[in-house]
Amino acid sequence: MSMIKVENLTFSYPSSYDNIFENVSFQIDTDWKLGFIGRNGRGKTTFLNLLLGKYEYRGSIKASVQFDYFPYPVSDKSRPASEVLKNLCPQAQEWEIVRELSYLELDDTLLSRPFMTLSNGEQTKMLLAALFLNEGHFLLIDEPTNHLDSRGREVVSAYLSRKKSFILVSHDRNFLDGCVDHILSLNRSTIEVQKGNFSSWMENFNRNQEFELSQNERLKKEIGDMKRAARRTSAWSDRTEASKYGNGPVDRGFVGHKASKMMKRSKAIETRRQRAIAQKSKLLKNVETAEELKFSALTHYADALASFSGVSAVYNGTAVCKPVSFTVRQGDRIALDGRNGSGKTSLLKLLAGAHIAHTGTITLSSGVVISYIPQDTSHLRGTLSAFARENCIDESLFKAILRKMDFERVQFEKNMQDFSSGQKKKVLIAKSLCEQAHLYIWDEPLNFIFIYSRMQIEQVIKNFSPTMVFVEHDKAFRDAIATKTVCV
Repeated sequence: MSMIKVENLTFSYPSSYDNIFENVSFQIDTDWKLGFIGRNGRGKTTFLNLLLGKYEYRGSIKASVQFDYFPYPVSDKSRPASEVLKNLCPQAQEWEIVRELSYLELDDTLLSRPFMTLSNGEQTKMLLAALFLNEGHFLLIDEPTNHLDSRGREVVSAYLSRKKSFILVSHDRNFLDGCVDHILSLNRSTIEVQKGNFSSWMENFNRNQEFELSQNERLKKEIGDMKRAARRTSAWSDRTEASKYGNGPVDRGFVGHKASKMMKRSKAIETRRQRAIAQKSKLLKNVETAEELKFSALTHYADALASFSGVSAVYNGTAVCKPVSFTVRQGDRIALDGRNGSGKTSLLKLLAGAHIAHTGTITLSSGVVISYIPQDTSHLRGTLSAFARENCIDESLFKAILRKMDFERVQFEKNMQDFSSGQKKKVLIAKSLCEQAHLYIWDEPLNFIFIYSRMQIEQVIKNFSPTMVFVEHDKAFRDAIATKTVCV
């Protein structure tokens, strides 16, 4: 057992005016299974890169372990998977590799295949298995769930629960609960380390927010009362002091004493008020709020908006999934569920109007307007203003939604190419929320998106009940909003 100690860490990118970290200090145990959470763009991946020594910084990071980063870059994916893994963990015996793969429900026959022919989910599992076979290393795992289906997430979560010595960045609540024993959270103004899983951290965080909000309200009332009392006593003192002169014979000593006493009381009240203001200023620095979003959903004259009858996408003459049949009715929120590579994205693209070879029949009611969120965000470039014009959406509304989704105004002037992965996803979600549509088709919209934003999106869907067909492997989100599930 050893410690990773971070002391007075300060870092900012050369092109940025603001520090991402400023005089940050904390320590973590290398035996922990550490979940790492924080809003998009707050610096999670940056911190992992600082541990890897990729950037210069002020302060110190002390560690006696070697760090390995996941996802590990594979330079030549045409090589057999066995060679890729042997390069990653040269000390591991073949039987150890086979054992780890079995824990992850991977057949060892995959080792003889070129690495590039494996699905993204299979590649994710193989790289994790190899990196954990390096004894004495500390693994930095950055968003492993993005290429995993629902079953894959369960398997990897169970696998990680058997391991230790890692930091895991993930926004999947169920996934984190299944495999971590500590949480490292990047809050708005602090970084904190807490024992427990995500749910216990969330419960404590919400309890602390409720306490701070109640304290804030109490102090606001006290400050207002003391301010009014100070004004009254000060005014009374001034009037009494003035009455010593020009009003005939008075006991000036007595009146002066009373005026002085009231002035002291006024100053004492003001001192207490300033103390209360100082106490209040320490509250609500980490408060997380999720402003309410809105949909611009349209109502169609027909109840059935679309239907699939025996549909399967076809690639190179081969059907990639079993024939699927279902009807999309107004108010439905249909989740497509299935393993990686089962054709879910292809079915969504077909519904959105893409020209993909397929069997069966797809019927779309006349005049149905569709809003589509693709899985890929690599096409996002240029400014938000230009993006709004190109997509014929109201720029003011678009940016207002992004502000509610935790975008800083400074982001509005940046090139979208420089956004974090989560921020790019939010751009696509905000665009869809701006679009007046009968049917919303969302393909894994929550990849890279922070937990509070996920809850915010859950809430707007519950409030406005748009008609949707979507793919999402976050079980908590899917269970919260889907009215029915179609297995692919």
